[in-house]
Amino acid sequence: MTEREIERTSPPELADLPADFWNEADVVVPPPKQAISLRVDQDVLAWFKRQGPRYQTKMNAVLRTYVSRAKTGRKDGRTSGKRRSA
Repeated sequence: MTEREIERTSPPELADLPADFWNEADVVVPPPKQAISLRVDQDVLAWFKRQGPRYQTKMNAVLRTYVSRAKTGRKDGRTSGKRRSA
């Protein structure tokens, strides 16, 4: 891909980045995905689908956040199975 193609296809918010913007960037390779069959409530699936394209990626991000909080023991991750009192 040429620089011109990158500029032509990039979103507008990337148009005026400073020349050194990417100098300190780290390449992050995402972990591999595994295809599964997952049953979710109809209303939950409908909500994610209404969020637009890549709804499955967004569902994965929500699950990843939950797992991350559960690993660190954050209370707001609700990992203990106990409900918080209102």
